[in-house]
Amino acid sequence: MKIIRAKARNPFGKTKIPGAKFVVNQYIGCEHGCRYCYAKFMCKWYDYGEWGKWVIVRENLPELVKGRFVSGWVYMSSVSDAYQPIEAEVKLTRRILRNMNKNIKLRILTKSNLVLRDLDLLKKFRCMEVGLTINSFDEELRKEIEPNTPNMEKRFKALKKLHDAGIRNYGFISPVIPTLTDLDYIIEQTKDFVEYYIIEFLNLKASGDFRSWLKENYPRSYKILIDQAMLDQVISKIHRILAKHKVRVEGIVIHPQSL
Repeated sequence: MKIIRAKARNPFGKTKIPGAKFVVNQYIGCEHGCRYCYAKFMCKWYDYGEWGKWVIVRENLPELVKGRFVSGWVYMSSVSDAYQPIEAEVKLTRRILRNMNKNIKLRILTKSNLVLRDLDLLKKFRCMEVGLTINSFDEELRKEIEPNTPNMEKRFKALKKLHDAGIRNYGFISPVIPTLTDLDYIIEQTKDFVEYYIIEFLNLKASGDFRSWLKENYPRSYKILIDQAMLDQVISKIHRILAKHKVRVEGIVIHPQSL
């Protein structure tokens, strides 16, 4: 893993992410190395090699957030994961949380149960939400397309522990890949301790070479994603599942997938 240490000028960047006004990216790049990640476009801007093999550490962000306040929801992070493996060592996210104004409305999305380490700090924020990206990929598939992420059981347990600690949480069901994602199972396993869900279909256009990989290895999944009639059937099934479980869903994100 190539580690690049850098300095930031501004801790809060404006964002177009729905539901947020600012974003904090203490890391750029991500050790999780998810093959479908939309943020792989960053490799065009940073010539450090393959996605998942390098991380930029913006080491001065803990100092930059001191004494700062911004109005509106702040999202952490958009081109990385605040709790990717390197965080266990450098504790950059933890130091940012310690120094950040606790009146800032902060929303964190991660794939890692490492977020539980910082429960003491998360509880101090007036408005805090923590989401875990969850799906139903079996271990063989997870290791293939999300190679350095915690397994699904750890993510489910993290959501439960956040709930038990009084931290508002949400399940980010992503990426939804027809025939590979079992939405019924995910909700059945988590609905008792998840506040709400956001559901996002795989973004083929932003997934780079993962598109070819999916077409070769799971041709039916690929076919459904690019065939609107077939995709509509999957979407209808999702609505039936959500109605059955009577869970709260903040949004279903469907990306244009046509060739």
